[in-house]
Amino acid sequence: MVTVAPDASLDPASTPGRPVRVLLLLTSLHGGGAERVAVHILNRLDPRRFEVRMGLLRASGPYLAQADATRVVIAPGDGERFNFDGPNAGNYRPGRLLAGAIAAPRAFRRMIEDYRPDVVLSFLKGTNLIAWLALMELGLRRPAWIAREGNNVLAVIEQEAPGRIAARVVRALTARAYRRADVALSNASDLTADLVRCLGVLPARARTINNPLDLTEIARQASEPVPGLPRRPFILTAGRLEYQKAQGLLIAAYSRSGAARTHDLVILGQGSLRDELEAQVAGAGLSGQVHFPGFAANPYAWMAACDVFALPSRWEGFPTAAGEAMACGAPVILADCRYGPRDLMRDGETGVLVPVDDEAALAAALARLCADPAERRRLGENGRRFVARFDIAPILAEYGALFTELARRRVSGEVEPAVLAAKVE
Repeated sequence: MVTVAPDASLDPASTPGRPVRVLLLLTSLHGGGAERVAVHILNRLDPRRFEVRMGLLRASGPYLAQADATRVVIAPGDGERFNFDGPNAGNYRPGRLLAGAIAAPRAFRRMIEDYRPDVVLSFLKGTNLIAWLALMELGLRRPAWIAREGNNVLAVIEQEAPGRIAARVVRALTARAYRRADVALSNASDLTADLVRCLGVLPARARTINNPLDLTEIARQASEPVPGLPRRPFILTAGRLEYQKAQGLLIAAYSRSGAARTHDLVILGQGSLRDELEAQVAGAGLSGQVHFPGFAANPYAWMAACDVFALPSRWEGFPTAAGEAMACGAPVILADCRYGPRDLMRDGETGVLVPVDDEAALAAALARLCADPAERRRLGENGRRFVARFDIAPILAEYGALFTELARRRVSGEVEPAVLAAKVE
């Protein structure tokens, strides 16, 4: 272990009342679970103990209005060169690669130098790679770094890369970056295990903190009226309209199940596959029974009103939308994908797990629950009780404990060789 002289000016304890400074890094506030977690940390951590700022490459995304604007820093410029939103495959275009390798790390590095945080927390693979490049240039005085992964990073790489060679290169870079982080954090226990097994993260540096659910706010919003509800009972799903979330599979299973005789299907969210999904609905003769309301600022009122919530994702990090639906009392059908469902659900007790990409099993589960109100009530009540463990207060306390631990370790002046390697390799 290499040591450097401690810098007392960095120690929160050396200055009475000095909180731990935390900088959250994201490309924008588009997306879902990761962005929502970041906004919760920004807005809700105790300001007497933590001084939190958020750095964005673009001032965009549906969660931007929810973030405390006085503590958000935006990279200079019009932001178009940092437009990494949309399908991940688009980020392999030359212009995006150049921005991601040069301009974006420079923007993050400027934010870090200006704010001088004790801890940097970056979210998701693309941002983590940019943060890694930014931190390389800061040497031994760099802040402690948490690389948080909230999705099935291995599946994302395989799905987004334009070829096998590109996938191998990106996987190798991702593994190197995550091994250099002081903590590689994930939101599901089986994802954390694979960061160690597949990407070579040291077990001592791998941590898990599940996504938080703001149960009080969910309950408040769940009671609000919803304009435009279907006239019939309905099945609900919510998520980006992309391949990962498998809405096309759900439409096919809905058609196959016979549930269309009694229930409509509502698909909340926006994304690149909307036209394709609407064409699938029309081709199946379901245009009057499948609805696309778009992004819902309050999905919880929809969840509280639905008969069944279904999330047939091909992969996840932690299926937050399913947890929120459980908090609203909805019976949930969830694909048993990697990762997260096993943290969230006990099959047959707090919800129903079905195999990934299994249209027949999903159709059978839909048909069974739509026809059985008593089973829907049982699963809904059990699920609501189960997700109390993910309430926001104890989850944010885990983040606070991690930030405090890393700030103290940084002050001690201890730097492990693996961290130095990011600078000298």
